[in-house]
Amino acid sequence: MSELSDFDDMYQEVIIDHYKNPRNSKKLSGNYDETKAHNPFCGDEIELQLIISEDRIVEKISVTGRGCAISQSSGSLMSDSVYGKSIEEVKNINLNVRAMLKDEELSDEDLDSIGDSYAIEGVKKFPVRIKCALLSWAALKELIDKY
Repeated sequence: MSELSDFDDMYQEVIIDHYKNPRNSKKLSGNYDETKAHNPFCGDEIELQLIISEDRIVEKISVTGRGCAISQSSGSLMSDSVYGKSIEEVKNINLNVRAMLKDEELSDEDLDSIGDSYAIEGVKKFPVRIKCALLSWAALKELIDKY
């Protein structure tokens, strides 16, 4: 097996793990911001809840939904990538993920900021699936743009 194939397999395993065992999927209570996103072309749905601290840090996050493995695992990966980060860092991570899926060149530092969300990078080979991968990121942008 080639090194590239091993690399692809590893990232496929990450996506499947996040799909089967989504992170940060417990609904929040108390005072939180919330949005829902829907992809009418495939039926994917995401519900995103955030609690932002007074010092503009993602204090709590919940991502739930239904749909394909790409949309749901991307939401889980996104939640891990932004939890505990400042609003400014979250905005930067979101831009970097979008740039990655558009096959734009990113610095090593920008790629590092994405964390495990890099696992969805292979989706760019399938343009019709990019909307699935970006559904939770679009919901995040909607909430974060308020800050």
